[in-house]
Parts: sequence; C-alpha cells; structure tokens
Amino acid sequence: MTYAAWFKALSDPTRVQILNLLAAAHGPLSVGEIVEHAEVGQPTVSHHLKILADMRLVLRRRDGTNVLYSVDQAALDSCPSAADAVCGRLSARPARPGPPLHP
Repeated sequence: MTYAAWFKALSDPTRVQILNLLAAAHGPLSVGEIVEHAEVGQPTVSHHLKILADMRLVLRRRDGTNVLYSVDQAALDSCPSAADAVCGRLSARPARPGPPLHP
C-alpha cells in the first residue's frame, strides 16, 4: 500500500465523513445505517465503502444478507506515520514510546 493511494482515497470529503462515522460507531454498521447519517444515497455510500475497503481502511464482513463495515484500526494507526514520513518528519515508527526522533 502506498502513501499516495491512502491520500487519494482520503481526498474525498464523503469518504472522510464515512470513515469518521465508522470510527465513532460502537460497532460495525450496515450500508443502510451509514446512509441514514450520510448526506448521500446508497449507491454513493457503497461506492465510497468499496474504495475504503480496497485501501484496507475499513473491514467488511457478512452478517446474513447484510455486509457490515468497521474501521481497520491497524491501517488507521499507520496513517499518522504515513503523513509524517511523507513530510520528512519520521523515518521509522518507534517500537515503543520514547523521545521524539527529531528535536
């Protein structure tokens, strides 16, 4: 996964809104539940969820006839490091908390 691909996936404000909604949810959400909170219709939400899932920012799993979506926490934990690396502020993610790499 390249940083450019992540940034491209997150360049659309609707995708950021959907990701924010999933991050704030207390569990996985169906497309219908996401549509209730989004300002766009079901086809648009489904399109954006596919892009987010392809970038592994969200996870999807079947629950009967529904597909439920949730945030892929491992991917999101990497996003700040991606931004720092692109900006030249971080060469590698520290294995444990410690002092800043660059003063």
